[in-house]
Formats: sequence, C-alpha cells, structure tokens
Amino acid sequence: MHYRHEPYGPWWERIKAHLCLRRIGAASLIPDTARYDTTAEGRLIRDAGWSYAHEADFLRLSVLLDEGGVYADMDTLFIAPLPEHLSRKPFVLGEEAPVPGGDGVLQPSLCNALILAQPGATFARVWLAAMARAFDGSWSRHSCQQAVRLWGEMPESVHVVPQTYFYKHAATPRGVRTLLEGYDPDVAGVYSLHLWAHLWWDAWRTDFTTLHADQLDESYLRGMKTTYAMLARRFLD
Repeated sequence: MHYRHEPYGPWWERIKAHLCLRRIGAASLIPDTARYDTTAEGRLIRDAGWSYAHEADFLRLSVLLDEGGVYADMDTLFIAPLPEHLSRKPFVLGEEAPVPGGDGVLQPSLCNALILAQPGATFARVWLAAMARAFDGSWSRHSCQQAVRLWGEMPESVHVVPQTYFYKHAATPRGVRTLLEGYDPDVAGVYSLHLWAHLWWDAWRTDFTTLHADQLDESYLRGMKTTYAMLARRFLD
C-alpha cells in the first residue's frame, strides 16, 4: 500500500500487519500545480483538497510501469477473482459509463480506478508521458480522457473490458444510490465495484446521496440490505 499519511483506527490496526507499506515522499507528484488556476474546475479541485487524486493518477502509473501488477483505488470492493486471462495482457483498463464531451455529446471513457499491467507496458509509458503534458487541473482530462485518446491511437497496447467488469454502477446519482441505498442482486459478470467515494464521503456532499462516510459503519454493513452492504458484509467476522 502506497501512502503519504498513514490511516488509523481499529480496522487499520487489524489489516496493517498483512500489508507491505510504502510511504511516498512529501514532494508533490503533480507536474505543475499552477495549472489549477487556469480553469474554474481546477480551482475547485485545489480548494476542496482533491488534488491528492491527481497525485495518485501519476503515482499508480509510475509504480505499474516499474513493477507491474494490479492497482486498485481504496474504494474498490472486489467480489470475484479477476479472470486469469487478464494477467496475460500487457495493460488492462475497464470502460465506464460514457461522459458528455465539451459539445454535450456522450463520449467513451476509460476509468483508471482499476488497472492491470505488466512491467514496462507500452501503454503505461506513453500514457504517463502524455499525462504530464495534458494536465490542466481539471478532473480527468489527463487521466481517463487521455486514456481514451490513446486507446484510439494504439488499440493494440491496451485491453479494454466491458463496463460490467469493474464499474457496473456509474458515477451518477442513480448509480451511487444503487450502490449505497438500493439493492442490485445481479453480479453476473461483475468482478469489482467502484464506490466513487469522492462523490459522497463528506457530509456536505448531498448531490449524489445523503449518505456519507460517518454512516457507513459496522452496523450499516451488518444490517442494511443495499448493494454494498450485502456484498461487503461477508468480509466481516
């Protein structure tokens, strides 16, 4: 687990001994933080303290390029073993729900919350270099949107799996509510779920769901019939 600030609490103490911990340095991994000032979206991200996600965008590709392996965001819930054939692909990304482009037309999107890669993968090398040039402080122009552009330019270098594999429930109010408040028992073809924590973690963030992190405690997992609770409670004692 790569981290700058070590987590804390009883659940962390239980898992800590089973992890290989790697602390990253204090220096920012973002190529040019002044670029946040160029857009309203960038200023919002900087002021809200979400720039850590951008640092992770660069860190995950750097580590995968050197070592290979599987990267997963912390708000990933694995529910089935990953298909064996994916480990034989040089680089693997999952498609997420389409997102509107600048003209309002829906465009394909590749999410970087779960990545499989072999060491030295060409797609990882090219993407990391392109990210540094494309970064403008916005949420995903350098990451997910850049991945789609490279997918079109070098399709042989990346294996893209269907949305159902990793991102069945989209980063929309409907998708988030289905994960945390509703119940979808159909997990056919699903290997992991991304929980989109940045959209609901803080109590003030109510545009996707009124649920927030303080409410997702052990009693929630044991007692609620929601998609997340029903799938996650099997990991409790």
